[in-house]
Amino acid sequence: MKEESPKAILYALAANLGIAAIKYAAAAFTGSGSMFAEAIHSTADCGNQLLLLFGLRQARRPATPLHPLGAGRVIYFYSLLVALLLFFVGGAFSVYEGIHRLIAREPLQYAFVALVVLGVSVVLETLSLMGAMREIRKEHPDKTLWRWFRETRESELLVVAGEDIAALAGLSIAFVAVLATIVTGNPVFDALGSIGVGLLLMVIAWLVAREVKSMMTGESASPEVRRAIEAHLNARSEIRSIINLITLQWGHHVVVAVQAEMIDYESGRAMVDAINVIEADLQATFPQVRWVFFEPDVPRA
Repeated sequence: MKEESPKAILYALAANLGIAAIKYAAAAFTGSGSMFAEAIHSTADCGNQLLLLFGLRQARRPATPLHPLGAGRVIYFYSLLVALLLFFVGGAFSVYEGIHRLIAREPLQYAFVALVVLGVSVVLETLSLMGAMREIRKEHPDKTLWRWFRETRESELLVVAGEDIAALAGLSIAFVAVLATIVTGNPVFDALGSIGVGLLLMVIAWLVAREVKSMMTGESASPEVRRAIEAHLNARSEIRSIINLITLQWGHHVVVAVQAEMIDYESGRAMVDAINVIEADLQATFPQVRWVFFEPDVPRA
């Protein structure tokens, strides 16, 4: 599994800072609730990128006696924080803002300015999502987006793709809401747009948090990686049969535990040497496999 590039996150952070500044200015100028909700969402995205950068740095810490397998899984914790931030700061606040404006019925001013800002933001977010999709397709060209979402072990890319999808859909809702307000002259549509953006963010944040929670609990390597490891071990002439195979995703790396029946060897040392060869070959074939625990055994009835 490849390392997620911090440079890509830095680019996203710079873009979100610019978009947030433009949205805040447009929200203050127009009085648009949907625009203000979108500004809050972009601010949350900036915080998300900072958390991911910090999480990536923490995940690279070396192994210690307290954490003998390293800190790779800490990135799941920071990804979960990002999902919670997206839910509460982005989603819940947008819903609150929409309800407030629904009650107050504040008029929308200079709505065309809001439309221009939203249109530009849609273009930028579309380009960002296209970049995330290229990364996904590069590694998993045959998977649907939903299947990749359920099976991926790359929490950072999961969060970035989820944010981009939420941002693009939210911008579309806000654009339609402001346009409806212009056509009808009724500010209720703008308030409803803010509520719709918030609910959308909350749903996507919940989906992301559910997947990250599963990773934190301890997921195996992705199905295709596990199948490939099992096929590789079954093809080894030193192994008579695989009794049990456990894989555990540990950040960007994989832990493999193998229980196998070996062919007959003239001595225990010869078997140990054969196991060492198997482990070295497995790690050479699958660079993401950082740790291998191999137990020779016999099948039990």
